[in-house]
Amino acid sequence: MAGIKALISLSFGGAVGLMFLMLGCALPVYDTYWPLFLLFFYILSPIPYCISRRVVDDTDSASNACKELAIFLTTGIVISAFGLPIVFARADVVSLHFSRNEG
Repeated sequence: MAGIKALISLSFGGAVGLMFLMLGCALPVYDTYWPLFLLFFYILSPIPYCISRRVVDDTDSASNACKELAIFLTTGIVISAFGLPIVFARADVVSLHFSRNEG
């Protein structure tokens, strides 16, 4: 039962994150679609681990080099997904303007 709760909460968090990503791109205030490139990272992140699960025989309880490489590549893809908005902001592709209600 705990696994189902974790799966539901992760899928809810992913759906909320995708909703905010779409809203951030589609709202006329921002008017830029560059952040949608993050979807490539969301699609690519599980691929190395899925490939390694098919290739590796799971009868070994010890660590396997193929699985370790897949986890390393997945970690690199996830960190790149966090780094891409920073690169976009630094290159002035997207703007970082925050509105404050003064009054």
